[in-house]
Amino acid sequence: MSRPVLTAAAGIAVVVALLPLGYLLIRVTEAGLDRAAAELLTARVGRLAATSLALAAVVTLACTVLGVGSAFLVTRTDLPAARLFAVLAALPLAVPTYIAAFAWVSAVDDFTGFWPSALVLTLCSYPYVFLPVAAALHRADPAQEDVARSLGHHPWRTFRGVTLPQLRPAIAGGALLVALYVLSDFGAVALLRTDTFTRAVFTAFDLGFDLTGALLLSTVLVALTTVLLIGESLTRRRGARYARLGAGARRPHVRIPLGGRRWPAALMLMVAAALALGVPALNLSRRLAAGVSRPGSLTEIATAAGNSLTVSAAGAVLTMLLALPIGLLVARASGPLAAVVERLSYLTHALPGVVIGLSLVFFGVHVAYPLYQTRWLLTLAYAALFLPLAVAAVSAAAAQAPPALDDVARSLGRRPLRVFITITAPLLTPGIAAGAALVFLTCMKELPATLLLRPTGMDTLATELWGHTGVAAYAAAAPYAALLVLLSAVPAWFLAARSGALGPEGNR
Repeated sequence: MSRPVLTAAAGIAVVVALLPLGYLLIRVTEAGLDRAAAELLTARVGRLAATSLALAAVVTLACTVLGVGSAFLVTRTDLPAARLFAVLAALPLAVPTYIAAFAWVSAVDDFTGFWPSALVLTLCSYPYVFLPVAAALHRADPAQEDVARSLGHHPWRTFRGVTLPQLRPAIAGGALLVALYVLSDFGAVALLRTDTFTRAVFTAFDLGFDLTGALLLSTVLVALTTVLLIGESLTRRRGARYARLGAGARRPHVRIPLGGRRWPAALMLMVAAALALGVPALNLSRRLAAGVSRPGSLTEIATAAGNSLTVSAAGAVLTMLLALPIGLLVARASGPLAAVVERLSYLTHALPGVVIGLSLVFFGVHVAYPLYQTRWLLTLAYAALFLPLAVAAVSAAAAQAPPALDDVARSLGRRPLRVFITITAPLLTPGIAAGAALVFLTCMKELPATLLLRPTGMDTLATELWGHTGVAAYAAAAPYAALLVLLSAVPAWFLAARSGALGPEGNR
């Protein structure tokens, strides 16, 4: 695919993703400078910014340590039951933050505030770091490590000096996703009563009926996201190359012996899995039987599950189609233009789902009325919300697919489109599959945008769960929560398998 075509396709994808942001800017402009200053230049906004940034920093740091450590242990050491721990490290992605928060509130007295929110968000989010790092460790070229060891370097020194630098894109991309996810999360912070921007935006809209105030607060989230994106871009090494020749690791990597630390390491991973998965599982199991026994509940549950699967699959397909040109442009045509396109695609990820939903309601009513009250508009919302997840997966895969193969094919007279179909696309398939699974999983859990944009009469597992929880019908909500977690566990397991952690090297 030629660079002009790639750039044009990436530009179109970014325009689609920025539709909600465009609406936000229009409404903020209509509010005027006086209203904006009165709303934003306050001590309350300063406290909200400090809390939101502090929560994002704490959770991102914790997820980076836990995610990188888990990936390293299951892929490069002689950890016992590494395959099991790889699955357990990926499954927290299947647990929505609002389900995890409710489980913890039910199990622990006075479980509210900043640090409980940080704990819940860390337990639900660290797979965003674990999965790309595990995949990068699996695909890393063992030849460089062999050279280092032949020079007498100890395995630990080889990992720090040779392997870890190759993980920089995966670590940075995963940490960025965690930070953006924390800034945009509503479920956990609402239930745990932590004052962040997302909670303030929802309160202004839902309780105060102040749409303009909610949108003005959302502009601060966009500003914070821009700061994060700039900071992440500064961590990248110009001219760095992470590609290897071949589609994957053909020889097993040398595993580092843990010695007496094998079982303590396994215990730490088991504790993390118990906190992330065990607490929600115990809470749901206590209420499940009563919820399933309600008259008509099985039909309602089956209908909601079918709706969740179809709209999530549509969202995943559209998101990957938009992410493909952006990811390729970022990996293959580095420069200011590619950097700007990538950063723009991330901006809407920090907007609350309620803002995305409202913006697309406006778009459907005033610009594209045939899409209003259809699943297509909900699919577009999913694409705008979760495009960064797909872009990160595609760009990471493209960064490790050597562009020299494309150059050789073109030098032999093959047209750019044929080169893409026969050479580039097969190399990107693992990244595309992983990105699609991640987006599908996240669409299954999305709540605010789904509530606003779903067609009349269409309920999903997430909306049914929220409806029953809102009237304190926790037993009735339990079957929807349990099925949502179970269905989400399938793509979570697939992501762990695609990462390489479940391959022959991890299966002992």
